[in-house]
Amino acid sequence: MASTPSSVPDVLAPGLACVFCGINPGRVSDAAAAHFANPRNDFWRLLHDAGFTQRLYDPQEQFSLLELGYGVTNAAYRTTPGSGDLRRGDFDADAFEERIRAVAPRAVAFVGKEAYRGLYRERVDLGPQLRAIGSTGLFVVPSTSPANAAVPYAERLASFRRLREWIEPIERESVRGVVLDREGRVLLARFQHPVSGDVWWAAVGGGVNPGESDEQALRRELHEEAGLSAFDIGPLVYEREHTFPWARRLLHQRERFYLVRVDEHEPVPTIDVAAEGVTEVRWWSRDELAAPRETVVPADLDRLVRSLAP
Repeated sequence: MASTPSSVPDVLAPGLACVFCGINPGRVSDAAAAHFANPRNDFWRLLHDAGFTQRLYDPQEQFSLLELGYGVTNAAYRTTPGSGDLRRGDFDADAFEERIRAVAPRAVAFVGKEAYRGLYRERVDLGPQLRAIGSTGLFVVPSTSPANAAVPYAERLASFRRLREWIEPIERESVRGVVLDREGRVLLARFQHPVSGDVWWAAVGGGVNPGESDEQALRRELHEEAGLSAFDIGPLVYEREHTFPWARRLLHQRERFYLVRVDEHEPVPTIDVAAEGVTEVRWWSRDELAAPRETVVPADLDRLVRSLAP
């Protein structure tokens, strides 16, 4: 049981498919030490009817959700008679994000717009969000509280069903070039998330379009992002799979990294890379890669480059 400032525990574990986030514990939940414990709250019924659970769970079975790949937490911990009694100071976005990053679920589903708005002070629509927490995508479903009874059950159920479909990521094939120059430097692109502001550097490359071979895709990507056109493609040197949110979608990406050697080159994109979240493309020295000031992905890129550099 995860200790919290409330009697209602966090139901969290690493690598979950989705964590449901309520706004805060009500008095009934506080007394029961269980999430969404008010019998008039439709949360558990919606989970079942939307296909998250094969039967109707009791709030006291909340930890059984972990076996199904789901968790539960709250945006604020203080118990109140109603969510309208919360104050701005009850919400701590940094602490919330630290909690989510520690377990890295595929998605967080805010149960009600106010749970999201309390943390981020932003107007929000139902559905997938542009904002992300690291590799975790964000989604908003309607509140399941009896106070939200004006929203028809069928409408809330449709949103939960859409969430269930959305958390199954879209498959995507990708190629990247481990581009090394004669000095052993590696060419990297800097990405910045448009809402969260998260920054990371990655090898130049991108998605494989339908009908493209890996070679065709890599040549197109290196030309678009760095202006490279005359080069030989070496062997496949690294592969990885990861799931991440981008442009309101969840993607499961299979990446293949190919060695590309060039004598020298001044990287100049030939397309508007800002539209793809790229803010800079430049060479990195071995020393920079060994002690990066910003995140580099994959985390073992330094080891890979050192094994390939002359």
